[in-house]
Amino acid sequence: MKKKNNCFKVAYCVFVCAFIFTGCANNHSAEEKISVEVEDEKKEPEEETTEDSTESIVVEPEIVDADWSGYFNGLNGVAVVYDVSNSRYTMYHGDLALTRSSPCSTFKIISSLVALENGIIEPENSTRAWSGEIFWNEDWNKDIDFREAFRTSCVWYFRQVIDDIGKDMMQKELEKLQYGNCDISDWEGRLNTDNNNRALTGFWIESSLKISSKEQVEVMERIFGDHSEYSEKTQNELKQVMLVSEQEQTGISIYGKTGLGTTDGNVVDAWFTGFAEGTEGKLYFCVHLGRTDGMDVSSAAAKEIALQIVSDCYGQ
Repeated sequence: MKKKNNCFKVAYCVFVCAFIFTGCANNHSAEEKISVEVEDEKKEPEEETTEDSTESIVVEPEIVDADWSGYFNGLNGVAVVYDVSNSRYTMYHGDLALTRSSPCSTFKIISSLVALENGIIEPENSTRAWSGEIFWNEDWNKDIDFREAFRTSCVWYFRQVIDDIGKDMMQKELEKLQYGNCDISDWEGRLNTDNNNRALTGFWIESSLKISSKEQVEVMERIFGDHSEYSEKTQNELKQVMLVSEQEQTGISIYGKTGLGTTDGNVVDAWFTGFAEGTEGKLYFCVHLGRTDGMDVSSAAAKEIALQIVSDCYGQ
């Protein structure tokens, strides 16, 4: 009987110890769980703070209206100047600055850019053979290289360059540049009713591709600005062919390209777009002239207006 009592006591002690051990273990797990939850709660605000601290504030450039009517002398037109250093657009007829028109020969900046960047044009080995067809511009009636083709705005030369670039690459590059409506659907330029010579037509000449004056300025900044994705070599080659004026007395260099388009024999698009460099920084600009009955509308006039405006902007 005594032996049985001893066995009972041993069993009872084992049970009590096991109960105590299990309780301690459970309490320890609960403490660990609470500790982990507290740590997690401490971490969450830190993550939120980190996210808040990385948010960037985008400040839109200021837009200022200007009365530049004196430069235009009655011509129907638009002017846009973008001063990057002061984050300011200055516009004449800003309500029309968002209206899209055919880029015409200003698009030679883009076709040159794409061809240079992708090795389709090698400036030192860029001569293309003249077909023998007599064109209205005598400067085009010969074998011609890239630099002279750009200077004389030779359409047949750049028609070949654009065909070599191809639709896929061109579409990709226009989307990258956010170039107007990016519409190259009329690749051959059959919508151009003033010209049916396919050596002298394309989607960029009074056809499917359209761009506004403000967008022209923005595209110039994407090509030549501080955050350009294009090589320095390509930019320098473009600057060489786009250079139109160097003013030693002011230290200003102006780069640009003209463009001209007609419909039913009337000039409806006359452009000069580009940028200027001076000691005070860069200005990106665009002047566009539309149809003005009874007046001489030309790309030469657009260029002259732009040069005067840009020079005066630097003088302010």
